[in-house]
Amino acid sequence: MKNTIRLNPEVYGLLQEGTVIVAHPLALTEERKLDERRQRALTRYYISAGAGGIAVGVHTTQFEIRKYDMFEPVLKIAAEEVERAGLKRPFIKIAGIVGPVEQAIKEAEIAIKYGYSLGLISMGGLNNLDEDKLIERTKEIARIIPIFGFYLQPSAGGRKLSYKFWRKFVDIPEVMAIKIAPFNRYQTIDVVRSVCESERRNEIALYTGNDDNIIIDLLTKYRFNVRGKIVEKRIVGGLLGHWAVWTKKAVELLEEIKEVRDMEYIPSSLLTRSIEVTDCNSAFFDASNDFYGCIAGINEVLRRQGILEGRWCLNPKEGLSPGQIEEIDRVYRAYPYLNDDDFVKAHLEEWLSD
Repeated sequence: MKNTIRLNPEVYGLLQEGTVIVAHPLALTEERKLDERRQRALTRYYISAGAGGIAVGVHTTQFEIRKYDMFEPVLKIAAEEVERAGLKRPFIKIAGIVGPVEQAIKEAEIAIKYGYSLGLISMGGLNNLDEDKLIERTKEIARIIPIFGFYLQPSAGGRKLSYKFWRKFVDIPEVMAIKIAPFNRYQTIDVVRSVCESERRNEIALYTGNDDNIIIDLLTKYRFNVRGKIVEKRIVGGLLGHWAVWTKKAVELLEEIKEVRDMEYIPSSLLTRSIEVTDCNSAFFDASNDFYGCIAGINEVLRRQGILEGRWCLNPKEGLSPGQIEEIDRVYRAYPYLNDDDFVKAHLEEWLSD
């Protein structure tokens, strides 16, 4: 643990064990202003549902918050609610960090100001930087805050990165975890193999961000021959936009997976549920339209549950795609046992109170 001195040991232990980390949405009024009451209700929901952490200022929070001076307020609100909860268990606060190195450093400093443990660093929007420059940028950010790497799919603003990039990335001492979210099996293997081939393999926790393949990612044991030695590694948890809804059931799902993933035979029911969860994600994330309505889709589910007032996005051009509302209706009907509507209904008034 020589490289984790800047992380609370309990937080580091939870990170390594694997937990549900929610990519935190943004609550807006109809005028597209920050709805602080419902923003706080969201954080309260995730804590009450048993999530092990939240990631704020990420894609699900809407990258545009930076244009509207909302980055610091949403980080502050979430941190206040975690503090207010008075938890007797570890809870991981992660801040999304984007942009050129100067902007990224400022965002990392804000994250530290509000007690965030890690910075989830996006490589998106930096096509002017080659991979070596991205590595240098990461090292600069790591001087401020421990790093949670992030392989974001191009359709959501990310970029394709090589195995060589990840092999260099994982040797940065301050890298504590990586969110793997290319929605691509080949690229997922690139990241896991790069970790397995590093001497830091036991220091880095892997999290799925592949919302299209959540359960299989969490069930799979990766195995590679590294210089004549068999090395095994698991994706231990998830940091997911999909888990911003139906979160109580996501927590239960991860616990169920932990109980069986080392068994010789995986229950076929989990493999079936994997397809059901992916089908739901297809509706929420608007997969048939290249994920155009992914944020609005998540917000729509939260609106139906009463946590959000509407599904508004900061960009007025962003919304549900034609036919997406019908798809959300369909998966609600098809898989009623996957939602946590009853749990939300039982606690909503409490979460919305001042």
